[in-house]
Amino acid sequence: MPALWIAHVTVTDPEAYAKYAELAGPAIAKHGGTFIARGGKFVQLEGTERPRNVVTRFDSVEAAVACYNSPEYQAALDHARGASERELVIVEVNE
Repeated sequence: MPALWIAHVTVTDPEAYAKYAELAGPAIAKHGGTFIARGGKFVQLEGTERPRNVVTRFDSVEAAVACYNSPEYQAALDHARGASERELVIVEVNE
């Protein structure tokens, strides 16, 4: 079943985060991830507001987790650590 990778992000260091974004996109694409929403308009109804929200579709939860744990994505993530506050969850899609 497909899965969604949902990230809620507050960028605290735009320069370092830009390097993360530059590297993360190709790493995600390599693992079959497709961006559905990347930034853009949102409405915060509950919880902590994060001004950047990203939703990525993968073929499965396992594919999304494999992407997250991949050397390519971890190298990208090194640039996001300390440059952002974020939450990330992977959820299976009911079709």
